[in-house]
Amino acid sequence: MTRFIILAVVVSLLCRWVFGRWPWEFLRAKPTQAQEVFRARKLLGVSAEASHAQIIEAHKRLVRQVHPDMGGTTAQVHEANAARDMLIDNLPDTARQP
Repeated sequence: MTRFIILAVVVSLLCRWVFGRWPWEFLRAKPTQAQEVFRARKLLGVSAEASHAQIIEAHKRLVRQVHPDMGGTTAQVHEANAARDMLIDNLPDTARQP
């Protein structure tokens, strides 16, 4: 039994080292587009009917909070930028601004 546990730990560490992910992370389903949009809306704090201007304003507000100069990280800024881009890309053509 001890050998099995040691083997499982070694295989897990090798998987993490080779693939950059733990073995159990491969079991999770990939998020769908709708789930990613929902997560982006939740992150920025905007409704489903948010306009281009509302998305930009929410993004600016969030970036002011998570900017590295204010104690945040660059990863949080990148996540906010990705959320903004995703929501703007999913706006109907009539709601987009140049």
